Amino acid sequence: MESPSGMLPIVTEGGLHPAAAGAVAATVWSVLEPVDERLFGCDYSDVAVLGKAVTRGRGWLAAGLALHAVNGAVFGLAYDVVRRRSPLGDRTTAVAMALAEHVALYPLSGLIDRHHPRRGEDGIPPLLTNPRAFAQATVRHALFGAVLGALARPRS
Repeated sequence: MESPSGMLPIVTEGGLHPAAAGAVAATVWSVLEPVDERLFGCDYSDVAVLGKAVTRGRGWLAAGLALHAVNGAVFGLAYDVVRRRSPLGDRTTAVAMALAEHVALYPLSGLIDRHHPRRGEDGIPPLLTNPRAFAQATVRHALFGAVLGALARPRS
């Protein structure tokens, strides 16, 4: 559905465009990282992993937040495609997809452990063999999926 200006609406009566919902869900995740770091006793931050991979200076936080929001938006678009074919409800599909993505891609954290330019710095502990980091990421992905599924406009 296009708006009168010919642009896709970000906000509709039923909710946010899935890309916007994904960006918001990723931002909620980012804001809650310090809380789960304390709860799990693990200094792991996806924002730090992303931001510190692309900049050496103090701008890593802004870069990490922006990249994380973009990743969320892209995931929101993928979710929109899958949910149209899913027999599950929208929210269940979003959480299931987020957790599936987590489990499928977490083994790649070994690449971060070996090759990240700032591994070992704050926010970037060893990940692959770290059960606390895995648990953190599991909760983060579940939260992301729940927020995405709640905010995205219903399937049409």
